[in-house]
Amino acid sequence: MEKDSLKTELIVIGGSAGSIQVILEMLKGLRNDFDFPIVLVLHRKAHAVSVLPKLLQQFSDNEVIEIEDKTEIRKQRIYIVPSDYHLLFENKNIVSLDSSEKMNYSRPSIDVTFKSAAEVFGANVIGLLLSGANADGVEGLKYIKRNNGKVWIQDPENAAVDYMPRHAMQSLECDLTITQENLAFHINQL
Repeated sequence: MEKDSLKTELIVIGGSAGSIQVILEMLKGLRNDFDFPIVLVLHRKAHAVSVLPKLLQQFSDNEVIEIEDKTEIRKQRIYIVPSDYHLLFENKNIVSLDSSEKMNYSRPSIDVTFKSAAEVFGANVIGLLLSGANADGVEGLKYIKRNNGKVWIQDPENAAVDYMPRHAMQSLECDLTITQENLAFHINQL
């Protein structure tokens, strides 16, 4: 992979069915001095009691935070979009939550967050789409690409549920194909 001349200011990761194991594996291998925030947009049941931040925190030395409205995002932290809300970036430091209609049957919608990240971070964002069973995230990745950001997609052959990454691979050209085993390595290289 060619060294980027632009600085990564945000990694936003979207996933659905089968993506938690990839994220746990990433956290185990991730250096704790990464120079950007990581935002996780995961399809989950609405209004469920969230144990996800506690679960992920067990695998990370970095702080894992479930986002609230007007949360300030900072480097070296991992953020989780809460269930039943879309995440929007107001600017490079502040995010807001939105409860408008579902997109692709999902709230949070990966597409909504990817598009918002592309609008704010432009070429300095990496959008990563993981395992899942619907098409959410594909349009958002296209938007990131149009705004000169980087697009990473999990290898469909490596995904627990291959529909989401396979649909993305068929719909656009990605900058990097990752696997569960090498994701942390690629992030650590940034």
